[in-house]
Amino acid sequence: MTEKVFDRETLLDLTVNFIPLGILIFFIGAFALVAPWGVDPLITSLQFTIVGGTAILLIILTYYAGKAISTAEQEMEADHGHDAE
Repeated sequence: MTEKVFDRETLLDLTVNFIPLGILIFFIGAFALVAPWGVDPLITSLQFTIVGGTAILLIILTYYAGKAISTAEQEMEADHGHDAE
């Protein structure tokens, strides 16, 4: 039997990270398509590095938070099952 790392409840708990991630991805796309202040290689690369780096770190944080939530839920279920006996 295969177990999902992220079940429905875990994904609902992680929506607090999905919303800011969506905002970051939106701004990466918006600034890639439209350059409202022109294109300066240094400023543009710094801007994408900051926003992109933040998005990558948030993805990593979300993954490990999901694993921690899933593990905690499994331990709680195991404890409740053990207490019922």
